[in-house]
Amino acid sequence: MSQVVIAALYHFAPLPEFESLQVPLREVCQQAGVLGTLLLAGEGINGTLAGTRSGIDTVLTHLRTDPRFRELDEKRSYAERNPFSRLRIKLKREIVTLGVPGVNPREHVGTYVDPNQWNALLEDPDVLVIDTRNDYEVKLGSFEHAQSPGTENFREFPDYVARELKGQEQRPIAMFCTGGIRCEKATSYLQDQGFEQVYHLRGGILKYLETVPEQESLWRGECYVFDERVSVDHQLRPGHAVQCEACGEPLTREEQASEAFEADISCPHCIDSLTPQRRAALEMRRDQRRAARG
Repeated sequence: MSQVVIAALYHFAPLPEFESLQVPLREVCQQAGVLGTLLLAGEGINGTLAGTRSGIDTVLTHLRTDPRFRELDEKRSYAERNPFSRLRIKLKREIVTLGVPGVNPREHVGTYVDPNQWNALLEDPDVLVIDTRNDYEVKLGSFEHAQSPGTENFREFPDYVARELKGQEQRPIAMFCTGGIRCEKATSYLQDQGFEQVYHLRGGILKYLETVPEQESLWRGECYVFDERVSVDHQLRPGHAVQCEACGEPLTREEQASEAFEADISCPHCIDSLTPQRRAALEMRRDQRRAARG
């Protein structure tokens, strides 16, 4: 069986006519047999696609024929089956939602740190290392010595900065996220707030896992991804996490071992709110899926 290629991609570029890109891009993806989700906005493109190697290459070649996408950032991983069930190309206000007008990574961002140099920052006691991802992602895995902002979504990041980082404008701050895009905005925002020594991991966690040998790695756990794999391990293979079908929460192996976890029905995060009517609906959906799979 040939492996499915999964390409996470993004690029900040001025796209004043981004709405007009939606239909042609959808047609190229459909012709190439590629599934996944792409976001288009006036500030650029962001998303993840999956398909055959030739299909992914076709879509990326199409994108890079536009001079604005020639430096498109791309990271690949592989799976035995496609982690997407459909193709979605959405029009958005932002390709990653910070919710602060005027933040522009095209104008300035923090200093990029290559994966093979990242460990030195993690082990420097003078550097504050921040995981810019959300709580539900962080619980599956993170870097040693990293601080979590405790956010439920990226829009809460500015409040975290105002609450926890005020007065530390002179301190070196290093940030990371899944593929790099959130840190483009986060570092740009911090610079706008007067922070002077701001760094971020080039290519994000995914590039670090691809580049740094596991025996040298300071990554602990698995990395949450926004598709049906739910998480990947250090070899970028599908991990052990699953997503609760009832509430959408990603679940660790410990949570899956809980008495509150029932596949497709409930987990420790939603068991207390599970009504008989909701259970019946979830059981019906589970049975329909099983019947469809034969």
